[in-house]
Amino acid sequence: MWKAAFVFFSQTSTQAEGWESKSLQLILQGKSSSVAPGMSRSATLPKLTPQERKPVDTCARYLLNNAKSLKYDDYLKAGFPIPTGVIEGACPQLIKDRQDGDHWG
Repeated sequence: MWKAAFVFFSQTSTQAEGWESKSLQLILQGKSSSVAPGMSRSATLPKLTPQERKPVDTCARYLLNNAKSLKYDDYLKAGFPIPTGVIEGACPQLIKDRQDGDHWG
C-alpha cells in the first residue's frame, strides 16, 4: 500500500499517510475488491506511464487475486488477531510454542 501511495504523493507527504490509512481501513472492512479498482482509476486519470503506475497495478492485482482470503472483517468479528507483518504474525506462535513445551534446554 505504501508503494502505491507514493505514486500519488511524495514520501514525506501526510496525504500519503492518509490515503494509505483510508485504503487499509476499507480493506479491514472487507472491501478490498472495491479498493483495487479505485486505485487503478486513480492511476489512469493523471495518465501515468506503465512504469510510474507499476506499484499501483501490483497492489491492485494483489488485492483482486487474494480477495477471497482478505476477509479481515470476518476475521476480526471472529476475534482473530490481524498481524501487520511477518515478525508480528510469527511472534505469538513462537511464544506459545515456548510456553507449551519444554523448549528451554
